[in-house]
Amino acid sequence: MIPYVKSVTFDCTDALVVARFWAAALGGELDPDATSAKAFVEAPGWGGPSLWFQRVPEPRTAKNRMHFDLRAPGGDVTAEVVRLQKLGATVVTPGELTVMEDPEGNIFCVED
Repeated sequence: MIPYVKSVTFDCTDALVVARFWAAALGGELDPDATSAKAFVEAPGWGGPSLWFQRVPEPRTAKNRMHFDLRAPGGDVTAEVVRLQKLGATVVTPGELTVMEDPEGNIFCVED
């Protein structure tokens, strides 16, 4: 039997803040028992692994070694970037492949 990816884990300062962002960004469901120390996001509909967020004492100090590349619905990168900014993300590098950061500075990309 071959293993599968059950969840992707994020280290963060406030698990609840980052989990709320990713639940809204991806249309997932935030676990009702989520706290600032630990939070879980189910990924219904898109069939990917669940997302786990855990508080750690240290901040991120370097570029992520792994990140998400999100496909903009209908290829409209501009509209998706604006939507994600309203949820708390910031633009690092704009363009056809827009590099963004979530509320705690985790890098991800949006493309068409």
